Amino acid sequence: MKRETTIIVGKIVLATVASVGLVSMAVLAPNAVQCLEMFWGKDKRKYSPKYHVNKTISKLKQQGLIKFENKNGKSFVRLTQKGQERLLKYQLQELKIKKTKKWDKKWRVIIFDIKENKRYIRDGLRIELIRLGFVRLQNSVWVHPYKCDDVIAMFKAHFKIGKDVLYMTVENIENDKWLKEEFGLV
Repeated sequence: MKRETTIIVGKIVLATVASVGLVSMAVLAPNAVQCLEMFWGKDKRKYSPKYHVNKTISKLKQQGLIKFENKNGKSFVRLTQKGQERLLKYQLQELKIKKTKKWDKKWRVIIFDIKENKRYIRDGLRIELIRLGFVRLQNSVWVHPYKCDDVIAMFKAHFKIGKDVLYMTVENIENDKWLKEEFGLV
């Protein structure tokens, strides 16, 4: 089974379970198969979509991302804490900042002070800020022209750095002409 397919099916399964909370296997499998068929159309490839879903559900259970519960003789699936964290990671990878038609002339400034013993978190945050199009103003000061408080809130939750990161909306940054040029706002 291709890794990419497994990740897609895994995202579908985790998102379905997360959105409902406790999902009956009788409901989960057919819905996940339907989602997969949307990606593949009529082409079933080497394996059927049902095969991929069942294989992925088994892998997610082995990895401790989901757990099965039995109620009234029926099998249900629930996300574990680890599964919730993995889903959040998938969601973070898909995050984008919406560019509005007209800039409101306010800067979104992110500043952080993350200790050296959490360097891997600091580096991960920097990578994500670059991926989202932020520009570095100083070492731990990053700027973006569009509203992104919800994105930053997700980063704070994912990296568990709520108190170490500040989000500010500022109307003026001294000598910001180069920033406007960087973002194509002039």
